[in-house]
Amino acid sequence: NSYAQEDVKKKEITFEVAGTCGMCKTRIEESLDIKGVKFAEWNKETHQCKVIFDPRKISEDEIHQAITKVGHDTDKIKATDEEYNNLHGCCHYVRIGETEQKH
Repeated sequence: NSYAQEDVKKKEITFEVAGTCGMCKTRIEESLDIKGVKFAEWNKETHQCKVIFDPRKISEDEIHQAITKVGHDTDKIKATDEEYNNLHGCCHYVRIGETEQKH
């Protein structure tokens, strides 16, 4: 069945990634310029990140980890405080699960 084979090569997921601006968009999307990811787009207004990837080459967890390594929380994994603090000042977003901005 060719459809089943097609599904193995390509999977699409959409999830929340915290960020604030165009620099965040560039950083998030560039963090996903890695083996196995075919397409990645982050929406600044909705904070939704759409990723199309080959699950034979990369896992969903690895996708989330790639984003958190550059300082952005996802709805699955939080960036470390160190990774978050390394962001440019205007990129400091309200951390997922927190109600207000820390300065």
